[in-house]
Amino acid sequence: MAHVGNGASAEEEEEDCFEDAFDRTPSTCRMDLQTAIQETQCALNLVLNNKFSQALDLLKPWWKDSMYHALGYSSILVMQATMTFEQRDIQAAMATIKETLQTCQRFRKRNSVVGSLSSLISKQTNLQEEEMHAELCYAECLLQKATLTFVQDENMISFIKGGIKIRTSYQIYKDCQNLLSTAQGVAEAI
Repeated sequence: MAHVGNGASAEEEEEDCFEDAFDRTPSTCRMDLQTAIQETQCALNLVLNNKFSQALDLLKPWWKDSMYHALGYSSILVMQATMTFEQRDIQAAMATIKETLQTCQRFRKRNSVVGSLSSLISKQTNLQEEEMHAELCYAECLLQKATLTFVQDENMISFIKGGIKIRTSYQIYKDCQNLLSTAQGVAEAI
């Protein structure tokens, strides 16, 4: 039987195999902290120049893998929800905030039972730079979620839930401030 083709050899036909691009960036690729902060600052500048959709487009590819992209992305949606008071925007922002909290949680320090007991005794935990940033991003997300809780439903239970989120956020900020002060004190002693 004769082989009918385009005149290309068998080797050339094998080379023409194309694969589709990923819909989402593979999780093996990680965004480093400095680049994430810089890209989020660029997105903030776009928001301040009234280019919301461009800012969202910049942050969207990494918002489930980078805590700063997630924080920036959800912040824009929260801002939009609080400006419009539309239930659809509020629900979208609330869903995004929940995802952002999960993203930040992945970068936070994991506490074991022994670690929790030792931190109660010594009141000092050593956080890596990325873990400290994750704590701050998590606290900011809690504040945004509290804001949305107040906007979404104006009943007493929502106010209590929002107040608890604000208290938790305040405690995280306070703990980070104490860790920073301790680290600066150690650095000055050296």
